[in-house]
Amino acid sequence: MSHLDNIPSTPGKFKMDKSPYIHRLRWHSSLTKLTFWSLVILGSILIFFFRSPSSSPLPSDHSRRSLSTYDWGGPSWEKRVRSSARVRSRNGISVLVTGAAGFVGTHVSVALKRRGDGVLGLDNFNNYYDQSLKRARQALLERTGVFVVEGDINDSALLKKLFEVVPFTHVMHLAAQAGVRYAMENPSSYVHSNIAGLVNLLEVCKSANPQPSIVWASSSSVYGLNTKVPFSEKDRTDQPASLYAATKKAGEEIAHTYNHIYGLSLTGLRFFTVYGPWGRPDMAYFFFTRDILKGKSIPIFEGADHGTVARDFTYIDDIVKGCLAALDTAEKSTGSGGKKKGPAQLRVFNLGNTSPVPVSDLVSILEKLLKVKAKRNIMKLPRNGDVQFTHANISLAQRELGYKPTTDLQTGLKKFVRWYLNYYSQGKKAAG
Repeated sequence: MSHLDNIPSTPGKFKMDKSPYIHRLRWHSSLTKLTFWSLVILGSILIFFFRSPSSSPLPSDHSRRSLSTYDWGGPSWEKRVRSSARVRSRNGISVLVTGAAGFVGTHVSVALKRRGDGVLGLDNFNNYYDQSLKRARQALLERTGVFVVEGDINDSALLKKLFEVVPFTHVMHLAAQAGVRYAMENPSSYVHSNIAGLVNLLEVCKSANPQPSIVWASSSSVYGLNTKVPFSEKDRTDQPASLYAATKKAGEEIAHTYNHIYGLSLTGLRFFTVYGPWGRPDMAYFFFTRDILKGKSIPIFEGADHGTVARDFTYIDDIVKGCLAALDTAEKSTGSGGKKKGPAQLRVFNLGNTSPVPVSDLVSILEKLLKVKAKRNIMKLPRNGDVQFTHANISLAQRELGYKPTTDLQTGLKKFVRWYLNYYSQGKKAAG
C-alpha cells in the first residue's frame, strides 16, 4: 500500500523516391515544421523577455498570478528553506522540487524526504483546478518536513535566492501547465509555464555553482499523431496533436540546447496517464468517480468507426520509483559559472505501465468499486488535442533505470477510490 493512500523509434524507414513531386512535398513539409517551431520559439521569447516579475497577468489568464504577489525572503524564511533542504542520510541528495504541491510533485517530495534526502518545494498554487486540494497536499508535505516556497518558476530573483541559500545537487522539475483541452481556452499559460518557465529555470541552473543535475517532466503527449505502437523514445515526435504536446516537445529541444551549450545534465521523463490518490481533478478517472457518485452522465469517447479509445494508465507509486531512479542515476553537470567544461548526460525515458486499457473498461472497474452504475454517454472523440491511444515501450527505462511497474489498473483504482471517499467524506468540498 502506498504511504499516501490513507493520508488526509521512427514509424518505419522512408523509402527514397526520386520523384520531383515527392521532393516538393518534403520541401513544403520541412517549411511547415520550420514555421511552426519558429512561432513556438518566438512566442517563448516574447513571454520570457517582456513579462517582467512586476507585471500583471493578462485579464484572460486565470491560471496564474502576478509574480509580485508572492512574499518570500528574510532570516526566518531562509532558516526554513535550509532546514527543509538539509540532507539527513549518508548518501542523500538535496533536491529542489518544482510543482511540489502538484499530484506527482507531492508524492515524489514525500518519497525523497522519507529516505533522508533534503527536499525543498516550490509551487505557485495557481487555480487551474481546486486550490484547496493543493493546500491539503501542502499540509501533508509540511507534516512530512517539506517546506513549500510559494512562488513562480518565472521569478528569476526567487530562483537565484534559493540557489544562494541552498547548493542543490538536483532539481526535480515538475511545475508545468498541465491538461490537453485547457490549451484551447488559455494557450498563453502553456507558453508561460512550459517554455518560458523552463528557460528561466535552466538559466538559473546554468549559472549555479555547482550546477545541479536536472530531471524534468516531459509527456507521452509528444508522440502526438503517431500510429506505430508501442511508443518508443526513438519514434518521431514532430506531429503534436495539441498545444500542450507542442510545448513539451519544445521543452525537449530546449533541454538539448542547454545540455549542449552549458553542460547541464538533463533527463526528461515522458509520463503516461498517471493516476492515483491525491490526483488531479481534471483527469478522467477522477471526474468519472465524482460524476458517477453524483448520478451525472459521463462522456466516453470513441474513435473513427467506433474505434476504442485506450490509455496506458500508470499508477503514481510506479511513476515515483521511476523519478527517484532517474535522480539516482543522473550524472553531474559539467559546467561551471555558465561555461561548459565537457560533454554532459542527456536522456529521455518513457515511464508507463505498458498495458493500455480501454476507457470503457476503466469505467466498468469504477462501477464495481463504487457500487454505482455509470450513466454512459458515448461520443465521438473531439478534435481538441486528445489522441485515440497511448502505449509505452519501457524497455529503455527498464534497462537504464531498473524501472518495473507493478500496479495494475484494478489495484490502483481501488486505492484511489479508497482515498477519494475518505478525503471527500471529511467535510471537503467536492472537486470541480
